[in-house]
Amino acid sequence: MANYNKVLLMGNLTRDPQLSYTPNQTAVVDFGLATNRRWTGQDGSQREETCFVDCRAFGRQAENINKYLSKGRPVFVEGRLTFDSWTAQDGTKRSRLRVTVENFRFLPGTGGGAGGTNRIGDSPGPEAERPRDIGDGSADDIPF
Repeated sequence: MANYNKVLLMGNLTRDPQLSYTPNQTAVVDFGLATNRRWTGQDGSQREETCFVDCRAFGRQAENINKYLSKGRPVFVEGRLTFDSWTAQDGTKRSRLRVTVENFRFLPGTGGGAGGTNRIGDSPGPEAERPRDIGDGSADDIPF
């Protein structure tokens, strides 16, 4: 059976990125991302829910996220789900899902810190101002 692990998220940082380094000096940055969903309930009332996601990036991407993004800034993230488990100090087993960032894109918008609109390594241009089109979910968008 084939496996596929891909996450696409667009949201705002919930806290400033926290940069650290592994023993072999690889940069690691952890940050939180909030995504919002709005819909109309059966009774006609407007509803909203927010999903908070922990994210982690490595290497040069980690350094750039730390340098250019801050709490409140919008970002588009591509990555994969990673399962972490550990034993807490009180002896209880703990676990969480986290997104390991494989690619990201700065988005225009408000919030603290500097930032551009293009992905690191891309040349600026009109396509750099928005994430690539991921389709509207219609059957015409299915690639097979």
